[in-house]
Amino acid sequence: MKVTRIQIIQRGLSNRCPNCGEHTLFKKGTFFETNSECPNCGLKIERDEGFFLGSLSLNYGVTLVCFLTPVMLLAYFKIIGVTLAIVLAGVGAIGFPALFYRSSRSWWLMNYYLFLPHHLPANQRPVAEDEDENT
Repeated sequence: MKVTRIQIIQRGLSNRCPNCGEHTLFKKGTFFETNSECPNCGLKIERDEGFFLGSLSLNYGVTLVCFLTPVMLLAYFKIIGVTLAIVLAGVGAIGFPALFYRSSRSWWLMNYYLFLPHHLPANQRPVAEDEDENT
């Protein structure tokens, strides 16, 4: 394999294309708009309609575990006041997912190719090799 699982993880954590490693997952000048394919290597980023629904769940789970649960625990143990907890939870429930949006998209794509690395174009054998093996 040309692209190893370690490289896929590194590229996923740094919001890079899992195939070529370039910063091409998102359109330049925008924060939320994803390229349908990598302008550098042509990897189809938007695989199917609804593919990134998993990233929505990932984003929700990370927000709940890493942000809202600690705020609720701080309020429960009376380290912060209830009013402050409500304000923090409200602001965090909107702000944290927006800031984590790019990472959740990249991590979802990373997880897909982590389990199916042979689907990356860089890891597919050329047709000529297959013909040589069959003859």
